[in-house]
Amino acid sequence: MDLVILSRLQFGLTNIYHFLFVPLTIGLSAFVAFMQTRYYQTRDETFHLMTRFWGKLFLINIAIGVVTGIVNEFQFGMNWSEYSRFVGDIFGAPLALEALLAFFVEATFIGVWIFGEGKIPEKAHLAAIWLVAMGAILSALWILLANGWMQHPVGYTINEATGRAQLADFMAVIGNPKGWLFFSHTLTAAFATASFFILGISAYHLARKQHVEIFRRSLSMAALVGLITSSLIFFTGHAQGQYVYETQPMKFAAIEAHWETGHPASFSILTIGDLSGRREVWSIRIPYFLSFLACNHLDCEVRGVDDLQAEYQATYGAGNYIPLIVVTYWSFRIMMTMGLLMILSSLLLLIALRKPIENARWLRWAPWLIALPYIANVCGWVLTEMGRQPWLVQGLLKIEDGVTPNMTTGYLLISLISFTLVYSALAVAMLYLMRKYARAGPDAALNDSVDVAPAPLLPYAEGE
Repeated sequence: MDLVILSRLQFGLTNIYHFLFVPLTIGLSAFVAFMQTRYYQTRDETFHLMTRFWGKLFLINIAIGVVTGIVNEFQFGMNWSEYSRFVGDIFGAPLALEALLAFFVEATFIGVWIFGEGKIPEKAHLAAIWLVAMGAILSALWILLANGWMQHPVGYTINEATGRAQLADFMAVIGNPKGWLFFSHTLTAAFATASFFILGISAYHLARKQHVEIFRRSLSMAALVGLITSSLIFFTGHAQGQYVYETQPMKFAAIEAHWETGHPASFSILTIGDLSGRREVWSIRIPYFLSFLACNHLDCEVRGVDDLQAEYQATYGAGNYIPLIVVTYWSFRIMMTMGLLMILSSLLLLIALRKPIENARWLRWAPWLIALPYIANVCGWVLTEMGRQPWLVQGLLKIEDGVTPNMTTGYLLISLISFTLVYSALAVAMLYLMRKYARAGPDAALNDSVDVAPAPLLPYAEGE
């Protein structure tokens, strides 16, 4: 197989797997912090049990998520050394800030939170989990600002002698609208992911009439936040789409499989094409709607893939500048479908909560809702990265120019197989631990093992 393809497969595998943990870490840390805050305010033992139960699941998620993220750092130097050499002067600042100001805070205070209960003042213990939540959010911000620069490079100059991008305006990099649009979209997706995680597990216990008050309260909180954030995702995604239209018109056209320039342009709800993908056989379209999505008015020109390909060849030289449209087209529609299902399901659950929901027979199917944001997150990330192809850095560095030149396909194939096996084992461990502690319920959260009898509940101030 080709060296570039293997490198892309390996980075795609590790990056997507890591991204499964990131949104839940961000969202669930804030939920746990809020629950603990409510316990301190009310001294309601239900909030204490909620904090301990969801906190244990949060710790399992972050423990495995951190391990998977470290691998990505190594790949920049091992598989993508030419890319690292090109962007190193730009990426050094945000990645250093991510490690020193965000991850350092997150990693330090999560230890304080885990081991400090009953040993440090209550306010300090509460501050620790809020600092963990803020550290997770800031960590995502710096990473997304760096990725935003790859999508829309700003604040740089090219050193003609070395051929490297150099930082010219740090404020332009951290103020890049692309990065902040990424951040707003990712943050709303993170809270939606955590909401549906809590929602699904709560539904499992309510269907079995276990710890009804704890999980009814959790379900109510998660359904409300899930509805709000699932709705906000569409607004943040719309803003991001309009910026893509301005700065990455080829990606915008590829998302729609929009081959010919339209003025105005219709939106494809579903299109079936021939094997070449260039001719429609059957489609459902909304007239003018693509123009509205691009410009907020109905008389907007949307350039097609063919015209943009000709322009890019004239600007950057011969080559194929068209992303893999079957991926961009369907990943966008799957993501949108999951988002609509999230809005609908959270709204229906909020309505159902007006009555004793634990008596509803359909509740046993609700745990499957946990999958919705995960599918949407993966499709969204694939769309973001695949839609930029063939560029690693938009308009500056192509994929084939970023790989390590002395890497061999043999070594790369071995490492790809090894990573696949290791990550599969981690996935099994993750699912086993999550399932074990999620099913065990709040009583197990008070102990180190689900196999021991629950300890008697004591007031929080006296320790446990």
